[in-house]
Amino acid sequence: MEAMEVDSPVESQEGAIGQPEVPVAVQAAETNAPLVISDSGSSTEVEEDEEDDGNERRQAAARAPPRLPATWAFSQRAVTGSAATPTAAQGAPIQRRLRQGLRVHYPSQTAASSRGFPDFLLRAPAASVAEPESGSTTEASESEEEEVGDEEGPPAVAEPVNHIVPIGSNVGAIIQHSRPQEGSTTNPVSITQDERTEAQNENVQSTPAAQTSVQSSQNEENEGDICTICFEAWTTAGEHRLAALRCGHLFGHTCIQRWLKSQGTAAKCPQCNKKAKRSDIVLLYAPKLRALDNSEQEGLKRSLEEEQALRRKAELESAQCRLKLQVVTNKYGQAQQELQELRALVAQSGRSSVPSSSSSSSSTSLPSLSQRADGSRTAQYSFSKAVLVSQAGGCRVLSYCEPLSCLLASQPSPHSTLVPGCGVKKVSVVNMKASQYVSIHSKQIRGLSFNRQNDSLLLSAALDNTIKLTSLLTNTVVQTYNAGKPVWSCCWCLDNSNYIYAGLSNGSVLLYDTRDTSTHVQELQPLRSRCPVASLCYVPRAASSSFPCGGLIAGSLEGGCFWEQVNETTYRPHILPLETAGCIDIQMETETRHCLVTYRPGRSNPFLRCVLMALNRTPQQDSSQLPSCSCSPVQTFSAGSSCKLLTKNAVFKCPGGGGTLVCAGDEASTSTMVWDASSGSLLQRLPADLPVLDISPFSVNGEHFLASLTEKMLKLYKWE
Repeated sequence: MEAMEVDSPVESQEGAIGQPEVPVAVQAAETNAPLVISDSGSSTEVEEDEEDDGNERRQAAARAPPRLPATWAFSQRAVTGSAATPTAAQGAPIQRRLRQGLRVHYPSQTAASSRGFPDFLLRAPAASVAEPESGSTTEASESEEEEVGDEEGPPAVAEPVNHIVPIGSNVGAIIQHSRPQEGSTTNPVSITQDERTEAQNENVQSTPAAQTSVQSSQNEENEGDICTICFEAWTTAGEHRLAALRCGHLFGHTCIQRWLKSQGTAAKCPQCNKKAKRSDIVLLYAPKLRALDNSEQEGLKRSLEEEQALRRKAELESAQCRLKLQVVTNKYGQAQQELQELRALVAQSGRSSVPSSSSSSSSTSLPSLSQRADGSRTAQYSFSKAVLVSQAGGCRVLSYCEPLSCLLASQPSPHSTLVPGCGVKKVSVVNMKASQYVSIHSKQIRGLSFNRQNDSLLLSAALDNTIKLTSLLTNTVVQTYNAGKPVWSCCWCLDNSNYIYAGLSNGSVLLYDTRDTSTHVQELQPLRSRCPVASLCYVPRAASSSFPCGGLIAGSLEGGCFWEQVNETTYRPHILPLETAGCIDIQMETETRHCLVTYRPGRSNPFLRCVLMALNRTPQQDSSQLPSCSCSPVQTFSAGSSCKLLTKNAVFKCPGGGGTLVCAGDEASTSTMVWDASSGSLLQRLPADLPVLDISPFSVNGEHFLASLTEKMLKLYKWE
């Protein structure tokens, strides 16, 4: 209940200075001041308290001796002072101060020990210092509610509420309503100031705590809107939309998927550490979810991806069109060049017979070394260095690796006890020294070959029924094919590096695709006897040549066969007009389209012979007769009368240009013989300690060399 205000007009009693009823004089001093009565919840208790207080005041006034100076001073102050005579305009502020003065609460309604009224009057002026007005009336109502609660409860002594009592000029209200505590002699004004100071300190101390609680609540609200894995806001659409696990914790969909996937089978929730799996992820559809609306962004992203896909498709189609255009342009250029060459051939020969014109053109395409006017005819090979390859012997074939600038010579393992089998010895042409041995096969190696890709991938054939691909960069075997029969020779397809050939001991030729590691893709059956295929060489296609077809020449001990490659899987055989016995090697020179056929000594010819032949092709007369491929001899070179080993010879362009050289090993004289292909004259005889088994020409940094291999040594000759 609110405080009740009672206006009690009291007449001024300035002349009653000596009267004993001092409270009446005090009330007279406060003329026009409203009387405020604190409501404690019961009107009966208020009336009883007032009666008790009035009796006690009368008794105290009767016992106390009169103090005229103090009473007179107080009455003069109450009547004549500006603060003691409020005007009508000051009535409202005085009444407001009286409402604030009701904040003083006493735990009991018992009368305290009365002090002398004159003593209080002497202290009143000193305590009447102006104090700032207290807060709102809400505290007064709260104090009143506390008073009601105290009165209803047991009469236990309660702690006083920390309220501030303003000291104003209305002394009568202070006298009537301020009751000191029992047994207390302290000034109530000082008590009120101390209590106010403590209340301010408590308010100051409670302010940081309140701010901390507000900040923590804001942080908790923010934490509820972001993914605890990536600390980004959830979205309503797209990959980072809201998802939950079985335990109830929320994450972004992509984040929790990556989290569970990274942990594998022991996946757990990032927050509660409970077991979880990807099937526990559930997408949430919360209508009141405060998520970032990125639908427009996702739409733009999808549009961008579609545009990028269309652009990639357009670029791919453009690249394919450019490639097709380039292929068509190349074919057109080749056709134009071939047409011009054919017209030139027809004009030179003056005849319609193509074979005769081919033979004449082949013979005229071999200029003699003596016809060159630049003085290079006097150049020849000079001995450079000899390198020991195998102390025990057993070397067989030779090949040159251009990317690594090294020669490879086959030999048995130098440490047969630890590493049995056969391999190749690397010989560097930079310092002319043997570097290292690479083990490849378990039996003797019969063929070595490199492709045009210059990828340092070596193809080798051996008598252990296998052909292998070995990377010379790492010196390891990368692929092995089991042919089922001893392999005598091998070569690469120069038109498509994905295909390799292997000549077997039964006369068959197996075609392998390096992309298929299981088995061969085709087998070329022999047309005659099943003699071992001692040599294989590939003839690349050349549209500008008189022999444009590409294919494989397989040479056996009883002749040779040209397998014309119609397409990647179709081969057409053509029997070459060679001697039926004694053919030990066939080598090919791709630019001039000439092949070198070596025959060992026999009954009809007691000497080693090397026959240079030109490949030719008869035109197709009608649809029933297919064109045939053949060869015709151009030059024959004779050597010694002994040939017990299957040696390999070489035919190549002259290092000085303008001619062709033919090199063959002469077993009778243990030397390497060099002929001029055009004239057939012997140019040089390069001596060797043992029979020459293989010959390989190569060039390094513009310098031309010739390497000859024997069973133990490798000899190098330089063209000077």
